[in-house]
Order: sequence, then structure tokens, then C-alpha cells
Amino acid sequence: MSSALPDARRLDYHYIAMQTGFWAMFAAVCAYQAALLTARGFTNGEAGMLIAVRCLAGIVCQPALGSFADRHPGIPLRRIVSLSLVLSLAASLVFLLFPMGMAGTVAVLVVMGGFEISSYPLMDAMAIQFISLGVPIRYSLGRGIGSFSYAVVCIFLGLQVTRFGVESTLITHALLVALEIALVATYPFCPAGPKVAHEARKPHSVFWLLRQNPAFTVMLLAILLGITGCLPMSNFLVNVVVSRGGTEGSLGAALFLMAAFELPTAFLFQRLYRRLGGGRLLLVSILFCFGKALALFLAPDLFWVFLAQPLQMLGYGLFTPTSVYYVNESVPEEDRIKGQTVMMVASNGLGGVLGSLLAGRALDLGGANLMLACCMVCCILAAGLALASLRMSRGTAPVR
Repeated sequence: MSSALPDARRLDYHYIAMQTGFWAMFAAVCAYQAALLTARGFTNGEAGMLIAVRCLAGIVCQPALGSFADRHPGIPLRRIVSLSLVLSLAASLVFLLFPMGMAGTVAVLVVMGGFEISSYPLMDAMAIQFISLGVPIRYSLGRGIGSFSYAVVCIFLGLQVTRFGVESTLITHALLVALEIALVATYPFCPAGPKVAHEARKPHSVFWLLRQNPAFTVMLLAILLGITGCLPMSNFLVNVVVSRGGTEGSLGAALFLMAAFELPTAFLFQRLYRRLGGGRLLLVSILFCFGKALALFLAPDLFWVFLAQPLQMLGYGLFTPTSVYYVNESVPEEDRIKGQTVMMVASNGLGGVLGSLLAGRALDLGGANLMLACCMVCCILAAGLALASLRMSRGTAPVR
């Protein structure tokens, strides 16, 4: 196989297309998942549990896939990701075509969550492989455009749900998964750098990473709590919208604003990262997540819910690219694929599980305001841990 690198412009545009497709696909399953589950007869608490199951499946699957990729560098990441998405597509079609109760829904969401969520950190690694070889792939721009595609799909989903019902979102999801499979399967193979790196130094275990770098471990705990407080504001935004006088159709507009305001972060990120570094940017992200929860808590009507959405720009919108770069500056080179999966487990994995369980229970006990109050508490605790991590890492060199 030739060691020549593919055309840089092609790689850049192709990766942006993959990000666009992934977040469009993700919107189709996530934006209305709470509404879909409650429409199928589940309570808010049961819906929270089912969403948590989907995230928990990703927790189990991500480290396994990451370790497999680390130990088998000869197998292209695109092949692993493509097969994962094929399994997710099959589960999505089963969910669409066959009515099912709690047990069947759990089984389907385990497959969807395990393989769909797990595909994202490996997609990140597909770009990082080329970035490590000096190819100028614009990761943060791709992530920002991905957020915009999430936003646009949410607008269409709002119109679609109003006209055809919430079940129709599963059709859109299946079509977008098929498109993403095609984009991933045709992404160029990275021919050289990662193989040499893996031959030079063997990857370590997850426990080694956590034990040898306590500042990184504490930051992971901060991220876990921060995302626990952040994700309910999108996964259960429908409850906030309805509590402020909106409808399920209004949710599409709110989600559009939320995701669209992540796009400007793509243009600001590199400048912010050079100035503040990964750890400080993660702290900023957590603080803005708290600010958004507070703004939604105080919002008297739907207009103010919409007005709170720009805070997403420096909240979750800042978190995603920062977390990728933070892992790269904190984890040894031979463990970076595993590091990305550990980050995803702590954030959208465990954070998603705890956030869904917490939100579902809080909604049943005290409605949207209690849920938002719990989000604020989680973000305050997360900010304290992030500060502790920054103090621990002060004066120490990044792990290499």
C-alpha cells in the first residue's frame, strides 16, 4: 500500500461532510426521543431510564471498540465505524417497524446506543490520525458545521412532527444513518503514522491512564458532572418548552437556535484554545452550562427560552472541540484513541446516563424547574472539580 497521503483539501471536506452527517443523524434520534417515548406510553421517569440505557450501552461499547482499534491498527477505523453504524441502522428499522414494550425498547436502544454513540470518538480519531501527520483538517469547523446541521434537521423535524407525528422521526433517522455509513466507508485510509507509533510504544490500560495522571482524572470527573447538568437541557428541552407555554412543534425552533449557536464556536475555537488552553476552556464551558440552566430556570415564557439558547455557544458548543484537544495534550500519543473513548464515556456516556436518570426523576417529582435546579447544582460541583484539576496540573508538563 502506498504511503502517500491523500489530498488535504479532499480530506478536510470529507471530514466536514462526515461531521455534518453524524450530527444530522444524531438530531433525528435525540431531539425528539423523550417525546417519542412518552408518546409510546412511557412516563417521564421511564423515558429518562430508557434514554439512560441508550447512553449506558455506549459506555460499555466505547472502551471495547477503542481498545480493539488501539490493538489492531491494521484494521481501518472507517471499517469499524461503518460496521457499528450498520448495526445501529438495523436496530432503528426494527424499532420503526415493530411495536414493542419496555423489554423490546431496552434491547433496541442498547444496540443503537452501543454502536451509534461509540462511532463518534472513532470518527474523531480518523481525523486526529491525519492531523498528527500535519494534514490541516479543520476539526473545529467540521464540528461547528455539524452543529448547524443538527440545528437545520431540528427545524425540519419540528415541521415533520407537526404534520406526520413523532413516530416519523425514526424514518428520517434511518435514512440519515444510511447516508453516514456511505460517508464513513469512503473516507481515505491513513497509511503510515499511527502504525509506526503503535509499533514504537504499546498502548496502556485505562486504569494506567487514570492512575498516572490525576489532574486528567479529576477533570474527567468534572466533565462527568458538567455533562450530567448540561444534557438534560437538550434531551428534555421539550418539557421546558411546554412548561413555558410552547408545543412539541415549538421544540424544533428551540433546538434549531440551540444548535445553530454552536457554529460560531468553530470560528473562535482556535484563538481561544491558543490563549487559554484545554483545561481553562473546559472550565469556561461548564460555567456557561450553569448560566444556561439559570437562564432557563428564570425564563417566564417561550420567548425567554429562545433567548437563553445563545449561551450554548460557549457551553456545550465549546466543550466538544475542547475535549478532543484536551485529550491530545494530556494523554500519551499511543493511547489517544483510548483517551478519546474515555472522554466520551465520562461525558456523553456516564454524564448522559446520570443526566437522564436525574432529569426523568426530577420531572416526575417537581417538573421542569426542579430538573433545571438539579442541572445548576451539578454544574457548580463540576466547576469546583475543574478548578481543582487546573491547580493540580499547574507547573507540570503535559503527558507525552
